[in-house]
Amino acid sequence: MANPTNQGQATRDKVKDTATSATEKTREAAHGAVDRAADYASQAAEKAGDFAGRAADKASSVASTAADKARDFAHAAGEKADSATSSVGHGIRSAAEGLRERLPSEGMLGSASSTVADTLESGGRYLEEKGLSGVADDLTGLIRRNPIPAVLIALGVGFLLARSTRS
Repeated sequence: MANPTNQGQATRDKVKDTATSATEKTREAAHGAVDRAADYASQAAEKAGDFAGRAADKASSVASTAADKARDFAHAAGEKADSATSSVGHGIRSAAEGLRERLPSEGMLGSASSTVADTLESGGRYLEEKGLSGVADDLTGLIRRNPIPAVLIALGVGFLLARSTRS
């Protein structure tokens, strides 16, 4: 008959080997799970980065398109404003010619009407030739040459506007 002590020792060794084998298998499974989780996380991060890159490219493209459209609109508006200013200048010159034809040309009234017509004609010619951008440039130059009177005029106009809107 087999010795019970040897049999108990063999059983303990077998249990120990089984436990060691199970521990190794569990450790390998855990390492495999960690590796797979790291791979999944890496893939998810890569996909998120790709998505963010595509979203940034799309946003940049939309912003660029919007800026181009705004620039085109501003350019077209500027051209229309210059065209309208030229038309106003032509109208003023026509009004000056009409004044010369209808008002007297002699005496004090004739002299005054001639001066008014000359002023209107030169103003109309100025608007036709310079356009709105030329007027803005000339106004900027005038303000730079005379800053104090420009500030005083701006204050006066602001006061009058505030007073007229308050009533």
